[in-house]
Amino acid sequence: MSSRTTASKTCAATIVSIALVGMGMASAHAGTSGSLALTSDYLFRGISQNNQEPALQGGIEYAADSGFYVGSWGSNVSWLSDTNVFPDSISNSVELDFYGGYRGKIGESVGFDVGALYYWYPGDYPSGFNSPDTGELYFGISAGIFAAKYSYALTDLFGYADSDGSGYLDAAVNWEFVPTWTLNAHAGKQWIENNEDFEYVDWKLGVTKSFDGGFAIALAYLDTDAEEALYTNRYGNFLGEDTVVLTLTKTF
Repeated sequence: MSSRTTASKTCAATIVSIALVGMGMASAHAGTSGSLALTSDYLFRGISQNNQEPALQGGIEYAADSGFYVGSWGSNVSWLSDTNVFPDSISNSVELDFYGGYRGKIGESVGFDVGALYYWYPGDYPSGFNSPDTGELYFGISAGIFAAKYSYALTDLFGYADSDGSGYLDAAVNWEFVPTWTLNAHAGKQWIENNEDFEYVDWKLGVTKSFDGGFAIALAYLDTDAEEALYTNRYGNFLGEDTVVLTLTKTF
């Protein structure tokens, strides 16, 4: 069995374990929720994280009545092991996120969300490779169907050298135009300190259909204006190209 196959099975087992633990916690604590998802491609800020292949994802979150919350989330990824710079020298195959924050309201109609998030990419890396692990602070605001969020990097951003202070602005509309059907629209801008050539804009338009029992299916079209030469991996795949993504989700 190849090391890549073993890593993929370990990754899947880790993510499923996260979701199953969440299910057990949910039965014991009313404030705990979770999700398990299968998607045709994991796109983060418009960029494919797993060479345009399917991903299994799961997460859990505990939210207190006071508004404070903590959570974790995981997915299989391959963008690090697919790098052009150190081919076959990186063993990472999973992303694990840990976050916490506070949600509240300003008046009756405006909500806000402030917190911190840490992206962890466990694995073996060659000497001289800048760590992809990233810490961000974020602040979000929402009113009705509209939402916006700004994320600020406290560390180097996903391995880019000297990139602490980078930011990402996300604006979204989620409109339930008929019961159980929601229109999803998004636009975002990624700034990367001292790496301006890698900056880009991304956008999305899609629809989500929800079902009884916590199931939902989403179909979305996504695209970016990322520089193709900078976001093409060693397999010749442009990770920021326009694509259609299908996702099945179960929440609990």
